[in-house]
Amino acid sequence: METHAFAGLTPDHVLDAVDSLGLRSDGRLLALNSYENRVYQIGMEDSAPIVAKFYRPQRWSDAAILEEHAFVSDLASREIPVVPALAMHNRTLHTHAGFRFSVFAKHGGRAPELDHPATLAWLGRFIGRIHAVGAIAPYQHRPTLDIASFGEEPGAYLLSHDFIPIELVEVYRGVVAQALDGVRHCFDRAGAVASLRLHGDCHIGNVLWTDAGPHFVDFDDSRMGPAVQDLWMLLSGERNEMTRQLADLLAGYEDFHDFDPRELHLIEALRTLRLIHYAAWIARRWDDPAFPAAFPWFNTQRYWQDRILELREQIALMDEPPLWVG
Repeated sequence: METHAFAGLTPDHVLDAVDSLGLRSDGRLLALNSYENRVYQIGMEDSAPIVAKFYRPQRWSDAAILEEHAFVSDLASREIPVVPALAMHNRTLHTHAGFRFSVFAKHGGRAPELDHPATLAWLGRFIGRIHAVGAIAPYQHRPTLDIASFGEEPGAYLLSHDFIPIELVEVYRGVVAQALDGVRHCFDRAGAVASLRLHGDCHIGNVLWTDAGPHFVDFDDSRMGPAVQDLWMLLSGERNEMTRQLADLLAGYEDFHDFDPRELHLIEALRTLRLIHYAAWIARRWDDPAFPAAFPWFNTQRYWQDRILELREQIALMDEPPLWVG
């Protein structure tokens, strides 16, 4: 018997939910690439397709979802290219068959070409504008990206839920402890940096590019945190390449928002926290059939050996001088 969060979300429920808002779907339904929530493109009888997002039960409170909606709506009102939830019947969050959902206009696009300095500067300008708005007021109902919630608790979860092969448990326990010590040292070196409302998951998959430039999608992981969290995931390659990419991003970013260079101490620390948090995220969702299907290698010895190696590499990187852009 299925017991996972989305077991009861049938195609009929999805279409009925959209129809309950007074929209007239034509029956066409396309599941889009999403694991945390369920997201569908739905054809309309007399207009362009829309996107419906059904939120994973018990992940966010209504207040937290509405707070994200308000932030994205504020960004859109300032002509920052984001995709806000559509207000239907004066609401952006709806309920049908026990599921909460929102609807969005469909926006297409391609991945940005991050090897072009002008593209990075363009992205940097819009991220700077997002952060200028994000710094105006804090979230009240959404969490902060910190060591406890992104490193300590996820690491403890993995070690206590039998996902790691028994012969690797103590090795993983030791390397996570060492990695988190490195993270704490990086945060100590950075000092008291500002925390603001972020996109939170600003990787290349959440930026769509058109001839008009970028637009940012999926603020589902939006939370409080240091500004560099929305920059480092756009960096890749060797150290010299990442330094150049960061310089290009900041060239645009600082047109709209000041960047505290002390946050450069946090790049490898934040990458380390993401690695620990990501493994625990898969583990927490393992009862959802979409996860074993998408991550069949998760429960293998090779997977955990690779994670141990990855964390050891991060321990070494956190001991190196940070990227620096003068």
